[in-house]
Amino acid sequence: MLAAFTFNTAENLPVGLLELISGSLRVSVSAVGLLVTGYGVTVAAASVPLAHVTRTVPRRHVLAGLLTALVLSSVVSALATSYWLLLGARLLTALAQGLFWAVMGPVAVGLFAPEVRGRVVAALSIAGSLALVLGVPAGTWLGRQSDWQVPIAMLAALGLVSLVTIAALLPTSRPEEEPAAYATSPDVRRFGTVLAAGALSATGAFAGYTYIVKFLGDVSGFSPSTVSVLLVVFGVACLAGVSITGALLDRFPQFALPTAVATQAVGMIGLYSVGTHPVATVTFLVLMGGALGPVFMVAQNEMLHCAPGRTDIALASNSGAYNAGIAAGAALGALVLPLAGVRGTFLAGGLLTVGACAVLLGGRLLPRSPLLGSRNRCSVGDLR
Repeated sequence: MLAAFTFNTAENLPVGLLELISGSLRVSVSAVGLLVTGYGVTVAAASVPLAHVTRTVPRRHVLAGLLTALVLSSVVSALATSYWLLLGARLLTALAQGLFWAVMGPVAVGLFAPEVRGRVVAALSIAGSLALVLGVPAGTWLGRQSDWQVPIAMLAALGLVSLVTIAALLPTSRPEEEPAAYATSPDVRRFGTVLAAGALSATGAFAGYTYIVKFLGDVSGFSPSTVSVLLVVFGVACLAGVSITGALLDRFPQFALPTAVATQAVGMIGLYSVGTHPVATVTFLVLMGGALGPVFMVAQNEMLHCAPGRTDIALASNSGAYNAGIAAGAALGALVLPLAGVRGTFLAGGLLTVGACAVLLGGRLLPRSPLLGSRNRCSVGDLR
């Protein structure tokens, strides 16, 4: 959980330090923004190849290596005196994070009984969500009180604690022998459905969320100080959504993803429809925030159940597809903004999310497509 918190804080911290980094390194704010965009693109592109290359390496060694990369890249970032050195260090962190989420899920849930694995996935997701609610705001405050390098150096310290703990205590075993190395009910069609719905949902969410500050100011008429408070409210709603969904995930796994995606659609279309009314805006903002975190968490949990091969490859595919959706959503929003205004970005995002609902519904109507009938009948080549 600490490692998940640290990785997600590292990913998003530059958002709160844009102007400080821009002034210190004498580059434009948009160039600093590429530290976030390039990070997401790297995670999307590298997750599956890295998971495939390391599929035979014991997970304890892989996680120790990834956390070592996090610590070193954070130290280099904190000491960077040029933009390009900082960008290179960020990309190293992104490579480590892309593989981290693929490996950590099966390792963590494999330590527990199958009937509580949903809660384990939720625990990791709660830690990741805390990065937005606690890690980024705290890092932004610390950077403004001192220098932008200080909170980044703190990430190195947190990563070191995780590294020592995992290197010392995590059991060592062959990846294919771990309890959660393979799905409980492999299903090729379900895997494809969840992957497509998650990517569509992410594209829709970030088509609007990328411009949420502009929406709350220009459309809803909130003051800058109120917008800052509402962003915290959004983050708290995301954390609450993950916590509530996680508590129910093992009991109602078949309803979790459709419910989260449908709630996101209602929130985004509601913001488009009644975003000029402050009270209604806050209501639908909370709905959107409460769904955004659970969508990815539930999709990750689904991968542990329906992956047609190794679960780490499936989780890497899901992470890559979701991050590709984030990048595509931001790009789509940039295209819609000058044509239909900031309200149009939420309409486009809401319609894409409705499309994700349709994909899930279509997947329910189609018959199950297991991989050779069951996991035990699959050869090693099939599983790879």
